[in-house]
Amino acid sequence: MARMPSFFISHGGGPWPWLPEWRAEFAPLERSLREMPAQLPEAPRALLVVSGHWESDDFAVMSAAKPPMVYDYHGFPPETYEITYPAPGAPDLARKAAELIGEAGLTVRLDGEIGFDHGTFAPLAVMYPDADVPVFQVSLRADYHPAAHLALGRALAPLRDMGVVIIGSGLSYHNLRLMNADAREPSQAFDRWLNEALDQAPEARSAALLNWEEAPYARVCHAQEDHFLPIFAALGAAEMDPATRIYHQEGIFGGVTASGWRFG
Repeated sequence: MARMPSFFISHGGGPWPWLPEWRAEFAPLERSLREMPAQLPEAPRALLVVSGHWESDDFAVMSAAKPPMVYDYHGFPPETYEITYPAPGAPDLARKAAELIGEAGLTVRLDGEIGFDHGTFAPLAVMYPDADVPVFQVSLRADYHPAAHLALGRALAPLRDMGVVIIGSGLSYHNLRLMNADAREPSQAFDRWLNEALDQAPEARSAALLNWEEAPYARVCHAQEDHFLPIFAALGAAEMDPATRIYHQEGIFGGVTASGWRFG
């Protein structure tokens, strides 16, 4: 099989594809997500998502054959709590992923109960609306250690040669308490830094990201880094490959700048 790229996507807000006003707001993101399948060398065997909405004390791998839904948002219309994304799971690949993670010296467990959170089902409903590609998730680790998540990506890299697309799903800016015009300067500055960091040679790129807290407005943009950490898994899985920005949008909700990248 051809080697698959990995991705870091900014997954938008809540159940945005089902909300007409928000869908209009995220029109550039929707275009980017719809174009992602065409960037693959062939149809994928499965999608592995590392979402900013699932964390565990140790790394965990979704192993259900038919994962349920997790509605991890609040205050949205009742119908958004009835959304289904009926993609099958990938138990065999989940076991392989757990094996690879363990071989890398990282503690890991299988989770047969967890379901798709909106960091997974919202963007995938745009990318693969027929839900016909198997999907499984790998959690973040709750200590948020950057090097551990880079190591996670490195461990998962062999899956790319098995037809698995690795997707880190978060947001390049995530501060829900600082939105609108107040977000403009910090999100633009952090986005510029991130684009420049990813444009470096591989060794320098990894080093820059591991020291991400030194970036301008780093802790303003990510007071809690759950939505930034998925980029380490995506980068680690394709650490020597070039980075290409596939999504960039300014002025989201009046001020936020966000981007997404492909590795490989």
